[in-house]
Amino acid sequence: MRVVLGEDLLLLREGMEHLLTAHGCTVVASVDNAPELLRALLDERPDVAIVDVRLPPTFSDEGIQVALEARRRVPGLPVLVLSQYVEQLYARELLADGAGSVGYLLKDRVLNSRQFVEAVRRVAGGGTALDPKVVERLLHHGARREPLDRLTRRELEVLGLMAEGRSNAAIAEALFVTDKAIGKHINSIFTKLQLLPSKDDNRRVQAVLAYLTYASPEAAEIPEALQAHRAHQALRTPEAAAQR
Repeated sequence: MRVVLGEDLLLLREGMEHLLTAHGCTVVASVDNAPELLRALLDERPDVAIVDVRLPPTFSDEGIQVALEARRRVPGLPVLVLSQYVEQLYARELLADGAGSVGYLLKDRVLNSRQFVEAVRRVAGGGTALDPKVVERLLHHGARREPLDRLTRRELEVLGLMAEGRSNAAIAEALFVTDKAIGKHINSIFTKLQLLPSKDDNRRVQAVLAYLTYASPEAAEIPEALQAHRAHQALRTPEAAAQR
């Protein structure tokens, strides 16, 4: 997998280079400013770009603007954006074209090498990888719209975890149900949102975009409900019982 890095902090940039290389990736360009990043993206056409939101020369939004411009020139170019804080406008801009192959993570996620590399591979493969805090912020700023009214609460839970980029198996583990049950929920979601199979079959991405666009106040409460549910289930494990 060929990667272009755009990060102005030297230690973080070098750390990501070593981490990606250790996981079999090839960093074809590593730059610290917006103009060089755009040139690298257009020249190299990488499998995925990892981009800091704020880059020199002004440290405002050069990174995200370069990512958006590169995706306009190279439609579908996979981009994983890193940010110090949740900035919902940037996340919405990145998701707006509906093409998928996008990610938005907070920088502290880089400290978890497994999660970070999984997110990079997911975005390179055409999926989405959204930080749970980004999902929560987008939901809290959503307006209730009709499409999601058709979904049950459990289907909204499944869709929320899909928005984080989790696989069916990971969703099943989080909700303590079977893979088969999750598959049924996802098929029901596609049907209710009127997402028909297509040649590239990007229904999963389209469902996530619908979730983030039309999220209701009830959906915004789901991340907190999931945390409470997981904590309750954790108390029922043999390990937890042994500690009580």
